[in-house]
Amino acid sequence: MAHYEDLTIDQGTDVSIDVYLVTKSGAKKDLTGYTVAAKMATSYDAADSDKVSFTTNVVAPADDGIINLSLTNAQTDLLNTKKRYMYDVEISATDSDGTIVERVLEGLITVTPSVT
Repeated sequence: MAHYEDLTIDQGTDVSIDVYLVTKSGAKKDLTGYTVAAKMATSYDAADSDKVSFTTNVVAPADDGIINLSLTNAQTDLLNTKKRYMYDVEISATDSDGTIVERVLEGLITVTPSVT
């Protein structure tokens, strides 16, 4: 089950979010061989063209269990401050049984308006 966390993004700013993943025992999750995907949208039924993709990466060294999500100021400038967005973050890796996908984080995003 994914961790739930609401976020606030300032419209028109660069955003960088580090996510620290741990195992059930509390150890850092080794993300060697994992990829990360994260998107936000105003509804679960949003068309792919209405979704905003975060730039994602596993932060080196991968065995520290840190992933980074980012948006540019151009991306956040286009966000609607009158709507709430939902987001999720998934990690995936391929093993002998195929591709394993795990949702690690999800929640709502509020966008605060910019005057400048």
